Amino acid sequence: MNHVKYQSEGFQTVEAEGEVIFTYDVEWKESDVPWSHRWDVYFTGNPDDEIHYFSIVNSLMIVLFLTGVVAMIMLRTLRRDISNYNEMQTLEEAQEESGWKLVHGDVFRPPQTSPMLLAVLAGSGAQLLAMATATLTFALLGFMSPANRGGLLTSLLLLFVFMGSVAGYSSARLYKLFGGKDWRRNTILTATLFPGVMFAMFSVLNVVAMVENSSTAVPFVWVLCLLVLWLGVSSPLVFVGSYFGFKKDALEVPVRTNQIARHVPEQMWYTRPLFSIALGGILPFGAVCIELFFIMSALWLHQIYYVFGFLMCVFFILVATCAEITIVMTYFQLCNEDYRWWWRSFLSSGSAAMYLFVYSIWYFESKLHIDAAVSIFIYFTYMGMISMAFSLMTGAIGLFSCLWFTRKIYGAIKVD
Repeated sequence: MNHVKYQSEGFQTVEAEGEVIFTYDVEWKESDVPWSHRWDVYFTGNPDDEIHYFSIVNSLMIVLFLTGVVAMIMLRTLRRDISNYNEMQTLEEAQEESGWKLVHGDVFRPPQTSPMLLAVLAGSGAQLLAMATATLTFALLGFMSPANRGGLLTSLLLLFVFMGSVAGYSSARLYKLFGGKDWRRNTILTATLFPGVMFAMFSVLNVVAMVENSSTAVPFVWVLCLLVLWLGVSSPLVFVGSYFGFKKDALEVPVRTNQIARHVPEQMWYTRPLFSIALGGILPFGAVCIELFFIMSALWLHQIYYVFGFLMCVFFILVATCAEITIVMTYFQLCNEDYRWWWRSFLSSGSAAMYLFVYSIWYFESKLHIDAAVSIFIYFTYMGMISMAFSLMTGAIGLFSCLWFTRKIYGAIKVD
């Protein structure tokens, strides 16, 4: 230990050569800024605002393009088709026609593959959509401070729990439309499938963090609290929503479903499921990819995300993009006389999550410098959970949008 001598003038001298002691003084000055606005000095005049504006403009261009396509389909093509179909007088004229009207007797046929699973996933997606909308609304109104880094996550969790009734109601209504009878199993799956998968993955991550003595490990008491919220609050709310959903009459469809399924003609390569599903997720991801960079930086680089107004705009653009691109893809599918649109409408917009996960791989390689195997495992597991939730939310938007679209267009034609 070096010996320091204090001189009368207040300066310090060090006996050892080559060492310097630095000192500093702190002077406190009273500020006129209210305590609630103490963080505004870091948020105003940020140069990143120009990038956010560019993100909004970029996303708006995508939405305007899709809106133009949908408007052309709805106002021009469909109006002409409906007029022609309704003016046909003879059976020979009807047989010469082709396109989306020919599958009117099968378009509302329940999906042949796992209709209950589709209803459960769509219900969970509706729950996530309601959670995201409520969270962004509260954040935009100033109820969530960016300084409180855990406040947003806590709000997301609590709002997801309280939106359980949305999941139960949406799943029940869709499952009843499919003609399902096993409402108990549908309700239990809605209450347990997605939350159960998330809870299991989180528990594995928490055990790994505890083994590594990480400070991010959640105490066992808090894990029990999460379990109580899931089984004691969210699940009963799912049952309540499911009760009211099954109690109501099934959704009315404008056309009658044939007893014998129509043969689906051979499809071209660009109309087959894999290609159309992969294509449907590009534009929704493109609408949010720029804003996604800042969200990822806030998650993994400890930056503060505070532009909730921009995020709300991008969120609405995402919803519009998912709805419009899925409607366009479904219209072209029906024009090719392929009536199996239920699962494809869900997966088309839901495939945006695949691009999100690929983006997380690029972000990991370019922005993060992580070598530890445990840290890599935690990163990709969390991004997998986020991608799954994003897939359910966007998929639900696409499915319910196409359900509205098909009911509209087939309700406008005359069917004998």
